[in-house]
Amino acid sequence: MNANRRFAVCLGLFAATIVSAAVLASRSTSAGQAQKQAGASAAPQGAVERGRYIVQDVAMCEECHTPRDANGNLDESRALQGAPIWIEPVHPTTQWANRAPALAGFVGFTDAQGHDILEKGIGPSGLPIQPPMHIYHMTPADAQAVIAYLRSLPASYSR
Repeated sequence: MNANRRFAVCLGLFAATIVSAAVLASRSTSAGQAQKQAGASAAPQGAVERGRYIVQDVAMCEECHTPRDANGNLDESRALQGAPIWIEPVHPTTQWANRAPALAGFVGFTDAQGHDILEKGIGPSGLPIQPPMHIYHMTPADAQAVIAYLRSLPASYSR
């Protein structure tokens, strides 16, 4: 697949992710208000499952944060272990990340850093995260669910 086509596919994925995240956030807000009114609180396992859903089905984090095999397929034996970025910018830029960091175990990140990344697009260095990573505007509850899910994963997998 040539670079322009890959970029178009990636751009489509990003657009779909943003729309899905907006829908998810609006559902989360109304669900959160209903829970507050009922006095209920989410169980920790529920938060992990919600985080799994957001990571795998909405944000599709594995697409960039999981290495690929020689055929370009995701190497599930190393899910979310970090990977070289396969997406190329249309125009050369120095602001393009070359590698997606490991997310499994959420090692090396604090919860506060995770919230800054997921809610504001601010990286651990205090600077905006670099493309091709896009900025999410998650609710604090969704960000905490994602962090809980990532922390529930083993930081490394046996081969």
